[in-house]
Amino acid sequence: MVLLDAARRHVDFNGAYLKLTGYQPSQLLGRPVYEFVVGGPVMSEREWQAALARGDFTAEGEMIRSDGTTVAAQVAATAEIVTGRRLVLFVALNTSRWGRRFRRFTPADEKPQQLSQREREIVRLIALGCTSPEISEELGIAHETVRTHARNAMTKVGARSRAHLVARALGAGLIFE
Repeated sequence: MVLLDAARRHVDFNGAYLKLTGYQPSQLLGRPVYEFVVGGPVMSEREWQAALARGDFTAEGEMIRSDGTTVAAQVAATAEIVTGRRLVLFVALNTSRWGRRFRRFTPADEKPQQLSQREREIVRLIALGCTSPEISEELGIAHETVRTHARNAMTKVGARSRAHLVARALGAGLIFE
């Protein structure tokens, strides 16, 4: 996952993004993401502004890794106003170091279904960085129950990973209802 500002500059990222790109945090913070994309920006400024206005979009591109190799990525993004600032959360849906050989991806056109209270609780804890065993212990439920609720929530919002689940749930306002 990577968090960008409205000018497409790196604001924050997780360890998986750092591992995927091979860069150190100091090499990314404040720099536009398109500096690390083969051929520059995937979207023109006009397309970027339109995508921000929609709030939820997908894209494909090839990232330039720190060692000069490339990795193709399909991403889903959710734009939100957070503390008065427009931020965009990108989540990798698929990556490939062998060119654009991805699994077929069909974005969900329908609105995400409502989550149960327990599913919202579990997604909120996932968003806070808790692991399934930590959630299990905190809520006093079985580890497999946590996994089942997370899987059900992923199905309801059309997410392909837990990171995508958090992005979609936040974007749809499903966690803090």
